[in-house]
Amino acid sequence: MSEKPIATPKRTADILRKYGFSFKKSLGQNFIIDVNILQKIIQAAGIGQSSGVIEVGPGIGALTEQLAESAEKIVAYEVDRRLLPILDDTLWNCDNIQVIHQDILEADVGAMMTSNFEANQPVHVVANLPYYITTPILMKLLREQLPVSSFTVMIQKEVAQRMAATPDSKQYGSLTIAVQYYTDAEVVMNVPRSVFMPPPNVDSSVLKLVKKTEPPVNVADEDYFFELVQACFAQRRKTLRNNLRHYFSGLADKDVISMVLDETGIDPARRGESLTMAEFADLANAFYRTVENR
Repeated sequence: MSEKPIATPKRTADILRKYGFSFKKSLGQNFIIDVNILQKIIQAAGIGQSSGVIEVGPGIGALTEQLAESAEKIVAYEVDRRLLPILDDTLWNCDNIQVIHQDILEADVGAMMTSNFEANQPVHVVANLPYYITTPILMKLLREQLPVSSFTVMIQKEVAQRMAATPDSKQYGSLTIAVQYYTDAEVVMNVPRSVFMPPPNVDSSVLKLVKKTEPPVNVADEDYFFELVQACFAQRRKTLRNNLRHYFSGLADKDVISMVLDETGIDPARRGESLTMAEFADLANAFYRTVENR
């Protein structure tokens, strides 16, 4: 390893100056310049000597460098071609890192895992994610049912709160349900803007998602379940009855909607934020039986 870690203000500035690198706002590039924060992320992720790690957006290698000291192998996806020679330079003496120049949203991550990690090896996603595409990245990786044990990611604080929310809170919504269907979510720590270069214009948190062995509810059709959940939050201030009438317009009349709600025992005057995941599952299954299979 280098004598001074990459994740210091001076070393980062020196690297950027050497390569004449300029940040692209469109790629959401904010590099971490605090080694202690990186160590806390790695500790929270539970990375050990046998661990495989998938990193998204390694930047100039600040987190990657620290991961290389703890994990057996790291595969990092970097979409910005300008960063490839920088990573070759900063990580030249780390033989357990592979950098793939590809957009993670277009990558066949499952095939990559098969060729890079052992069958029973614990694999974790650890990343400082680009904030503007945090949700698409995480939902892709979750819905593909990859053999990943956990996700420990630096993301926008507001999004972290939504993913880890509980019912009857203003943060609770369809994203909460989607994430917690697959994982147990916990906000590990909040992070000040000062630990980034350049500082982002939003607050940040580290979120840990631990993969569930099986979904907490049984649903007849997962896509239908997620769509119905989204419909129930379409207009947060409206009741279930009103949101569902809008969603089923042309498919089911108000009498059918009232009948299904009555069957589930869920008060149609409630709002989506008050329902548990189990209640959403009951609702989706009842509508799937009644409306979709008529």
